[in-house]
Amino acid sequence: MERIYIGMGSNLAAPAEQLRSAVAALGQLPQTTLAGVSAFYQSDSLLPGQPRYTNAVAALDSSLAPIELLDALQAIENDQGRERLERWGPRTLDLDILLFGDRLIDEPRLKVPHYQMQERAFVLYPLAELAPQNLRLPDGRALPDLLAACPFVGLERLSQP
Repeated sequence: MERIYIGMGSNLAAPAEQLRSAVAALGQLPQTTLAGVSAFYQSDSLLPGQPRYTNAVAALDSSLAPIELLDALQAIENDQGRERLERWGPRTLDLDILLFGDRLIDEPRLKVPHYQMQERAFVLYPLAELAPQNLRLPDGRALPDLLAACPFVGLERLSQP
């Protein structure tokens, strides 16, 4: 079993409900235990003109292989109406593998640690609720350093799921 952190986001079709449904689905994955879920956060979209996003992070303990988990996450997205019409477009649900144990993964379909997570407060602050305070990413970066370099700006902490 490895500890895996999943970033979750939605800005369409009742985003908080989308995240709650995703949490329930994550808890049903084979060979996987849902270990925790951060509070929900709301933030502006990275692209202008889109509705605000609701984001959270889930912690999983799983023995699934990385691509098996990715396939399962994409199936959950599809079940919840995800349509991939435009890159970075609005979405009912986005599930991203942020960290997969201490692995560095660089495959065509999957890059871990998730690219640009160090620049995204809506990823780092929910992650910090679940991860050990001294967490180091597989590439050596320390979570406290990433938090210090990425201020809590534009985020609104909503609630526990």
